[in-house]
Amino acid sequence: MGLKFNIDDRTKNNIREWVESIVIALVLALFVRAFIVQAFKIPSGSMRPTLIERDRILVNKFIYRFKEPQRGDIIVFRYPEDRKKDFVKRLVALPGETISIKDGNIYIDDKIVEGPHIIREIYYYNRGDYGQEGKAVKVPEGFFYGLGDNSASSRDSRYWGFIPKRDMLGRAFVIYWPPNRIRILK
Repeated sequence: MGLKFNIDDRTKNNIREWVESIVIALVLALFVRAFIVQAFKIPSGSMRPTLIERDRILVNKFIYRFKEPQRGDIIVFRYPEDRKKDFVKRLVALPGETISIKDGNIYIDDKIVEGPHIIREIYYYNRGDYGQEGKAVKVPEGFFYGLGDNSASSRDSRYWGFIPKRDMLGRAFVIYWPPNRIRILK
C-alpha cells in the first residue's frame, strides 16, 4: 500500500513557477559571474595597503573587451605559474614599454613614472629575474607587467615575468566587504 498525493492544478502551477524562477535566477547568476562581475577574496598582504587580507572585491570582467588596460589598474588574472590560481596586482607597464626599477622608483622607457600617484608613493624593491637593479625589461606585445603594492612581500612580475592579456580576468573596482573597508578602487 503506497501513499498517494493528490496535487491540484493550482499547486502544480505554483510549483512549476517556483522551479522556473529558481532556474532563471541560477542561469542569470552564472551568466553574470562568468561574463560581467565576479567576487574575489584577498588571501594575502601582497597588495597592502590598497587591499588587505580578507577584503572582498568585485571585478569587472567585461571592461577590457571595450577598452585597453591602463597603468594603475588593479587587475585579476590567472597566475602564470599555476593557472588554477587567480592573482591580483597593479598594472605598471604596458605592451612595448621598457620597465626598470631604480632606487625604489618605476621607470618606463627611462623616465620616472609620474602617474597614477599610487605608483609614485610606493617604494619598489629590486627582486627576481625581471626586477634586478639596473636591468631594463621590455614588455612584449600582448603582455603586461604587474606589481604588488606591498613590494617587499609580493610575488609578482619581478619573479615570473609578464601577464598575457588573454589571462586577464578583469579590473577590480570596489571593496564590498568588510563594511568598514567598503570603497571604490581607483
